[in-house]
Amino acid sequence: MSIIAFIPARGGSKSILQKNIKVFCGKPLIFWNLQELQNSDVDEIIVATDSNEIKSIVNSFNFSKLKVYNRSKENAQDVSSTESVMLEYIDSSNISNEDTFMLVQATSPFTQSIHFNEGLELFKQHDTILTCCESKRFSWRNGKALNYDIYNRPRRQDHKGTLIENGAFYISSVADIKSTKNRISADIGIYEMPEYTYIEIDEPEDWIVAESLMKRFVLKNEELDFSNIKLFLSDVDGVLTDAGMYYTEQGDEFKKFCTYDGMGFQLLQKTGVKVGILTTEDRELNRRRAKKLGLDFDFHGAKDKLQIVKDLCVKENITLAEVAYIGDDVNCFGLLSHVGIAACPNNAVDKIKAIPNIMQLKRNGGDGVVREFVELFLS
Repeated sequence: MSIIAFIPARGGSKSILQKNIKVFCGKPLIFWNLQELQNSDVDEIIVATDSNEIKSIVNSFNFSKLKVYNRSKENAQDVSSTESVMLEYIDSSNISNEDTFMLVQATSPFTQSIHFNEGLELFKQHDTILTCCESKRFSWRNGKALNYDIYNRPRRQDHKGTLIENGAFYISSVADIKSTKNRISADIGIYEMPEYTYIEIDEPEDWIVAESLMKRFVLKNEELDFSNIKLFLSDVDGVLTDAGMYYTEQGDEFKKFCTYDGMGFQLLQKTGVKVGILTTEDRELNRRRAKKLGLDFDFHGAKDKLQIVKDLCVKENITLAEVAYIGDDVNCFGLLSHVGIAACPNNAVDKIKAIPNIMQLKRNGGDGVVREFVELFLS
């Protein structure tokens, strides 16, 4: 028997455009569940999508358990039910009736591998598992209290509360889903999750609240490890500059660099980290800026940035894992996908922001974004 995790991810979300791949806490929303499922006891992860962009992004994560299913347009409409795409996949695949089927919703990004594993363990005692969290709120309907005695109002900490379905995941057998055409049926077990997992991301307001909760409860212990970095490189246009090209009446080109970034390079050099720039352009003004800053390396006219840095690593006797790089556009994609620490300005293009594990900085290119990175490094 196999354990299959199934994530529906259509491209036509309305309330939040491109919701499933919109950057959430520095990564595409769908990444968070995929990462935890990759590290869980599931055997296979299926992302069912009608969007080529979603397909491209999830495949770029290179998770070994992940496969993409091209869902039909009929089951990717606003009115399409989740069950319809579940049944479409089940009917079109060779999975067994005895296989375990876990529906996972990307709109609940708080779920961690331990939750998936504990839910699967509980499933051994029931026909279906659904996730809930306890709400201590007092519920009313038609002028009547539903979950407490108004004449003996309890303190919140003493209130038993109510279990609320949070939509994180549902577990059932393939056979039961086929026979009932429903994600839950028969003997239902409840896997209780922390109260902060109550929120599902359906509206823009939910997004703001969910990011705050994610940072407080899930990412609170995650810190980047800069200790192995021996080389720091930066793109020029769009990182050290605002990506603008300025011309005089005489046709002379000039650019605006940020002084704070220049000091950032020097501060890193004082720690023993070598620094440099890597730019596709071949312009004399970039060469003059590099010379003034006293950089260890400056590469101009760099068409294949990844190969250039690979060759440099061989020369310096280091690995790509010991390199940090800041880039902002698609010509930086290959290098950013392979270095030890990848970072980008706040206004980088979406494809760059979607790179797994990239550090999305707060400042824009040309506005001291390299200095921001350096200060994080030094702290």
